[in-house]
Amino acid sequence: MRNSLKINDIVIRGAKEHNLKNIDVNIPRGKFIVITGLSGSGKSSLAFDTIYAEGRRRYVESLSAYARQFLGNLEKPNVDYIEGLSPAISIDQRGISKNPRSTVGTTTEIYDYLRILFARIGTPHCIKCNKEVKKQSVQQIVDSIKSLPINTKFMILSPIVRHRKGEHKDTLNIARKSGFIRARINGEIKELSEKIELEKNKWHTIEIIVDRLQINNEIDNDRLTNSIETSLKLSEGLIKIALSNNKEIQYSDTFSCPDCNISIEEIEPRNFSFNSPKGACNTCSGIGHSLKVDPKLIIPNNELSIEQGAIAPWFRSGGYANIYIGIFNSISEQFKFSLQTPIKNLSDENLKIILYGSKSKPITFN
Repeated sequence: MRNSLKINDIVIRGAKEHNLKNIDVNIPRGKFIVITGLSGSGKSSLAFDTIYAEGRRRYVESLSAYARQFLGNLEKPNVDYIEGLSPAISIDQRGISKNPRSTVGTTTEIYDYLRILFARIGTPHCIKCNKEVKKQSVQQIVDSIKSLPINTKFMILSPIVRHRKGEHKDTLNIARKSGFIRARINGEIKELSEKIELEKNKWHTIEIIVDRLQINNEIDNDRLTNSIETSLKLSEGLIKIALSNNKEIQYSDTFSCPDCNISIEEIEPRNFSFNSPKGACNTCSGIGHSLKVDPKLIIPNNELSIEQGAIAPWFRSGGYANIYIGIFNSISEQFKFSLQTPIKNLSDENLKIILYGSKSKPITFN
């Protein structure tokens, strides 16, 4: 019987725990499984009192006698045969903590291992173009270039300006004074000694030509290494290899996307922690929810005008405080609406200004 069963199933035969009536079932491993049915049909008896109970019992039996004494004796569930079990975790439906930072992952300590796993073997991708983001050491870049076919000619380029508007006169002058002779500007090679004029309102890419080399058995390893280090220093960690067949290879000694000009810091476990400013969501600060204004609670009756007390949090039985009256008067004068107009008749734009402010547009208060 054992040889005919799939090893990727949890196999249960003769489950009789509580109200189970000699149940036989195969449950796929490595899947999300939902056990559903009428109340009293035996869902919990199968999931918790049979599968979980036996998985936990077998796990505890694998521990030392010293460890088992703290866990107590675990009874074997009323079942004829179970195969394919792993150490099990049972999660109650009731929350054991009201702290939003307490999750299944933190309670079981799985979260700590996942953070280390993602930080050490995870592959980062650009948040804009979704391409894989890599970094290489100088020696890795040298080895990669030297692995190119023999007689391959190439240029080492340092992209000091990547798709940015401007005339970039200062950048070009610094390159000239540093002793560089040529640059590839918007795909065209130019002598830096020439007068170069770039349109201020157009996008430009400037790549300094650091060196020209050819792959052969006599390639100067020190020269190649120095040129790569110079290029990386000029462009803050980015280098481009332009091959003679018009193909290009890009390298970086930091986690950065050369296409989108986006860089990320060295990846650490704290980058995956919602309890750390490095990993917490900017919107909710890592707690899973954020505070928002409910307009219906701020303005419970849109039949009223502002003068009649439509803004409930600011209105008291005696009317608005003087400071609020001054604010309302200044806003209404500047955006041309009446405080006597019922809220429902105000434009959406004016209502947004009342509730959320004018954003970047300044308001003068009297």
